[in-house]
Amino acid sequence: MPPWRRASAAAAPSSEEPARPLAGGNARVSPELSAERDVEGQEGEEWRWSALVPELLADILRRVDAGAERWPGRRDFVVCACVCRRWREAALALVRPPRLCGGITFLASLKQPGPRDAPIQCFIKRNKKKSTFHLYLSLTQALTGQGKFLLAARRNRCGLRMEYIISIRDDLSHGSYVGKLKSDFTRTKFTIYDQQPQYEGAKLPTSRCRRWLASKQINPLVSTGIVDTGVVSYEYNLLKSRGPRRIHCSVQCPADDGTAIDPEEANQPSTPLVLYNKLPRWHEHLQCWCLNFHGRVLVASVKNFQLIAPAGTGEPWGLQDDEMVILQFGKIEDDVFTMDYRQPLSAFQAFAICLTSFGSKLACE
Repeated sequence: MPPWRRASAAAAPSSEEPARPLAGGNARVSPELSAERDVEGQEGEEWRWSALVPELLADILRRVDAGAERWPGRRDFVVCACVCRRWREAALALVRPPRLCGGITFLASLKQPGPRDAPIQCFIKRNKKKSTFHLYLSLTQALTGQGKFLLAARRNRCGLRMEYIISIRDDLSHGSYVGKLKSDFTRTKFTIYDQQPQYEGAKLPTSRCRRWLASKQINPLVSTGIVDTGVVSYEYNLLKSRGPRRIHCSVQCPADDGTAIDPEEANQPSTPLVLYNKLPRWHEHLQCWCLNFHGRVLVASVKNFQLIAPAGTGEPWGLQDDEMVILQFGKIEDDVFTMDYRQPLSAFQAFAICLTSFGSKLACE
């Protein structure tokens, strides 16, 4: 073989070997082609999941929902909702609100009314050094057992006022705020601000409050507007007599679906739900004020309370019993408190009301 032909045959790359850059020429880039193939494979995989027959998809989600009614097993149903948009829409259509199922699944459940028959049991952990509060859903019957994180709050001092920022993340990172709680200078009146209006004719806060919330970078994907949804006030104790606190709440809550409403009044602003704390009785033997918390409270504290509706005012929300406890809050350890709520309050509203109990109130004690 001539020398020039032998050199040419040695320089020619084999078709089975990967391409290598040649001297004096352009190198062929193969990773770009493989990346395109990976993207095509991912799109094809997602399309394969979203192309399931609707009846089959509904049956799969129904089986997962039936087999995971409570956390942490409920996580499997949430994972199914994260597969693709079609699965998420099917999961949202299948899952029932807390009022019907008695549980919490998605973030939207945090602002939906709780069940009517039995309360949802939660507990709050306080961190005094960081001035933070975390709300957990109780997973066991034990008062200090495991919990599923729901909401978090941080307390900020603005002169004599108190402000609580409520977030859906445990680290309270920016962009995750869903509401706030603000007090007056006496710390006896608190206003609840929600980032998602729950009724028609909601009262918008002042421009100053809107600028303050905007500076906190509230997540626009979670919120649709800033509304004033409730007021919690504590009665003054001018004589400084020793006794329990007196709480009065006025919260905007959606009416019960089973209640008949006049069509002419359907577009009118809803009537706020009025709650007040159930007065404890004086125990002569123990020489203290007592309330029946049914074993959910272990430590005596001025923060403990039970909220009920005035007689004859709970019919729009399906409250037939005047003595039914809507919200119960009490201390079980130094920095652990139980919180049990039911319809018509949501987890967000109940958490905001319980936050008002923290901190000293010189005008009430």
